[in-house]
Amino acid sequence: MRALTEKEIRRSFVNCSRSEAAGLTLPRDLDDVPWEDREYLGWRDPKAPLRGYAVLWHDDGPVGIALRAAESSMSSRTAAMCLLCQSTLSGGEVSLFTARRSGPAGRNGDTVGQYICADLQCSQRIRSDVPPWLRDRDPAEVVPQLAGDLLDRIGAFVGHVVDGQ
Repeated sequence: MRALTEKEIRRSFVNCSRSEAAGLTLPRDLDDVPWEDREYLGWRDPKAPLRGYAVLWHDDGPVGIALRAAESSMSSRTAAMCLLCQSTLSGGEVSLFTARRSGPAGRNGDTVGQYICADLQCSQRIRSDVPPWLRDRDPAEVVPQLAGDLLDRIGAFVGHVVDGQ
């Protein structure tokens, strides 16, 4: 992913107002993000625990979506899967996130949802938690494959938010 400035990130949001985008809390470590190891930038808002954000390159430009985590969480004794990075985690580490659709549909209250890593750190997880069935393969081969799959899935989710598909 190409490095983004604060201004680019705030202008990228498609499913919230300009004032909401201007008021959101950016990650504290924005200057230290290893952009080359990110398929998307995801973070939770420390001032609003149920809010999360994801920004990625989609159709030749940055697109950001505001997310809302479910108020209740699954039991940590239950196994759950993030539908973006396909990591199997405890239920407490996966959350149902909803995103308001952009445009008229979103203004009418239409949303889409997805089970995603609660910390929105899928990019790091595919590099550190390689699935057991892929551990015998060369990481230089596995990580690009996982990264491409992650990018396809987050792109499809963003497409549902933007295009209403």
